[in-house]
Amino acid sequence: MDKGIFSKTFATANVDENFRVMRSLGYTCTQFNFASADLPSLPDTVARSKIEEISAAVQTQGVRIAAVSATFNMVHPQQSVIDAGMASLEVICQAAADLKCPLVTLCTGTCDAEDQWRFHPDNDTPEAWQRLCVSMTQALEIADRYQVALGIEPELANIVSSAVKARQLIDEMRSERLKVIFDPANLFEIATLSEQHRIVAHGLDLLGAEIAIAHAKDRYADGAFATAGKGLLDYPFYLQRLSASGFNGSIVTHGLDASEAGWVSTMLDQQLQKLEAYSC
Repeated sequence: MDKGIFSKTFATANVDENFRVMRSLGYTCTQFNFASADLPSLPDTVARSKIEEISAAVQTQGVRIAAVSATFNMVHPQQSVIDAGMASLEVICQAAADLKCPLVTLCTGTCDAEDQWRFHPDNDTPEAWQRLCVSMTQALEIADRYQVALGIEPELANIVSSAVKARQLIDEMRSERLKVIFDPANLFEIATLSEQHRIVAHGLDLLGAEIAIAHAKDRYADGAFATAGKGLLDYPFYLQRLSASGFNGSIVTHGLDASEAGWVSTMLDQQLQKLEAYSC
């Protein structure tokens, strides 16, 4: 496995500087956000000159783009919000293809109209699931045009709130372009160690073959999110089970302060070295 970080972690003047900082801290790939290229996260257009600028940074700094973010609320109560998100998704999929990036990341959304990361009780209704299926069908048609994959991330606050629901959506969509971003810290809030192990193992058993990238963050004992390695997530267990599932891709950290990025890079190096020794 190689290690990466969200580009948006760093507030830099340009893409080259952004990638240079990542590389200096030991990261070899990134989940890229167009905000790091002085564009909106959901741009209306990406100029050819911007693609060339980003491509030059990839070559100069040696940081691969493992995924590009296109997150919007796919089940927003207002159809106009979904329509705008789909228009940006098309722009981003085309840009990802131009950048030779195989994966575009999505948010399966929530019925909360104000915050796409906040749970709403209607999320568990058949109507919300159907709305997601309609949006995902449209999104996959866009992905087909540009021959990129789409990554969904099971998150407690979203329609796809569990590994079981991610498996259900993949099975219903029946598209090889629909993949998973696996983040164990999004599958529980407060759990004992044995409960955590059960949840993570079950998620990997269900989704291992579909995982495009993995995430690295953490949870505190009170359920709040934490920087990777500073909470209660059992990283040796997670990485061993992730590897056993057949995954050998990028593990990407996020949800941290830029000042913590060096520490997390070292922590991931240590964990991956232990994993390699364990595997031998």
